[in-house]
Amino acid sequence: MRKRIKPVVLLVFFISFISFLVLSRTIADLQARERQETTKTIPNSNTPRKTTTASSSSKKEEDINPELVGRPIIDISGWQLPSEIDYDVLSQNVGGVIVRVHSGAQAKKENAATYLNGLDKSFKTHIQEFQKRNIPVAVYAYVAAKDKKEMEKEAEEFYKAASPYKPTYYWLDVEEKTMKDMNAGVEAFRAKLQALGAKNIGLYIGTYFMEEHSISTDKFTALWIPTYGFDDGYYNAAPDTNTDYDLHQYTSQGQLNGFSHYLDLNQIAPTQDQEAIYRKLFKVQKDNSSS
Repeated sequence: MRKRIKPVVLLVFFISFISFLVLSRTIADLQARERQETTKTIPNSNTPRKTTTASSSSKKEEDINPELVGRPIIDISGWQLPSEIDYDVLSQNVGGVIVRVHSGAQAKKENAATYLNGLDKSFKTHIQEFQKRNIPVAVYAYVAAKDKKEMEKEAEEFYKAASPYKPTYYWLDVEEKTMKDMNAGVEAFRAKLQALGAKNIGLYIGTYFMEEHSISTDKFTALWIPTYGFDDGYYNAAPDTNTDYDLHQYTSQGQLNGFSHYLDLNQIAPTQDQEAIYRKLFKVQKDNSSS
């Protein structure tokens, strides 16, 4: 005779079985949800990622014309008459131009190149003619004041005349002793020029004069040195100095198509990175700030 299964046992069995099914479904749902959350946090390799480039946040450096880098650099003044210059032709033969704006306080009377107030008679024409032909232009002033107060006045006149043209560089041409402490006078000129807004200020000076009068170059951002050698129109002598320099005036007897007389010719120091120094001295600013 078979034993009868008690109803209580069956009830317990069914309850346990149903509970197992419910628990299994719950666990399965939880696992599926976890897989979905994990998938959301893993980046899709096919989804483009956002990238940050330096050009989007920093100011893009202005371009220079690489064709100009290897050409001679000339410095001119009112003594090179605009009427005698073919600017179209000369512009094809130069990489940059440094134009005299102020001739110094030594001017006692007006001459063919200079007004009585010291301003060069041709600087506006020279600057405008080269700039409209996309030749970068820097400017210079001959430093010749007799005291620091006069040096500051010259600096003001120089900056007022030159700054509207946004020159790439302001140069101080120091060639003669006009006051007892010439170094203090040069620094007064430079400091005033900087205070007025000039950012790029260089010094033109011979090595002998620099050493004899203890002229400091520390606060200038560029150095321009004349050394002629045979002065025959060609480069044949490097400056005799251990001081780093940027620009070398190597002859006063240079000849270029576009002007029938002699020109001062200059080149970037052969020991320097040519493009880097050219960019430093002749990069044209596109904004409203002065150089």
